[in-house]
Amino acid sequence: MAMVAVTTGCSNKKVEAADSPSVDSSAVVDTADTVDSATEIIAATPMPKAADQLFDDFFFNFIANKKLQRNRVKFPLPVLWGHKTTMMQRGEWKTDHFFRPQGYYTLIFDNEKQMELPKSTELDSVIVEKIHLRKALVEQYWFDHQEGHWMLSQIKQGSFKQNYNASFLTFLSRFFATGGAGAVKSPLAYSGPDPNGEETATVNTTIPAEEWTSFLPEVPGDMIYNILYGQKYAESDRKILTFRGLANGMETQLIFKRNGNSWKLVKINAY
Repeated sequence: MAMVAVTTGCSNKKVEAADSPSVDSSAVVDTADTVDSATEIIAATPMPKAADQLFDDFFFNFIANKKLQRNRVKFPLPVLWGHKTTMMQRGEWKTDHFFRPQGYYTLIFDNEKQMELPKSTELDSVIVEKIHLRKALVEQYWFDHQEGHWMLSQIKQGSFKQNYNASFLTFLSRFFATGGAGAVKSPLAYSGPDPNGEETATVNTTIPAEEWTSFLPEVPGDMIYNILYGQKYAESDRKILTFRGLANGMETQLIFKRNGNSWKLVKINAY
């Protein structure tokens, strides 16, 4: 039900994105001034009980509703950095709209099977990651499902080296900073709406390597997100970086493969 409230409109080739504010990795940021009208509607509407069954339904309400968000954080909230733990009090919390202002979010999967996990109503723990590419830092927001409610129970901060996707995240920081220079297969395999024809026509073809950015809402500068719905990452030689739009439901998958120590973008799927 929450998704119905936030998925309206349509787009051309790629997801439309709003300007995203800069984020300080050491603090939770209040972006209330940038929230769009859809968010204001969600914030004014009580979340239905059924939304707690599916994490995505809950989370889209959580990032839009200031009152709900504060009520779904377990205070005092443990914030862990290495071996140091501090306790955040209720008065220190600032509303965090996460990826809502930019209009899309990103997910990392090893394979297509993992992409079915967000639909599960059996999850009891989900981790939302803020990935700071320039600082090689990951903030993890741990949510637990207890007594029928999702609650934020702790925040963990760590370097890329401590993350399951260390090699891939290190590569992505360079990949986006350089516009993919030298790391895009040429020509690039593409599957999706015909970029030169009708939107309803799906084609399997190739495109020039330099056109890979044409199917994204934007090329991330510093911040991307990931949500762990229980997927178990391995030292895989294949990663799927998915961009999902909030306003139009469109999705773009960047498929990367590793050869030795080098990752390369080898295909784009657009839906």
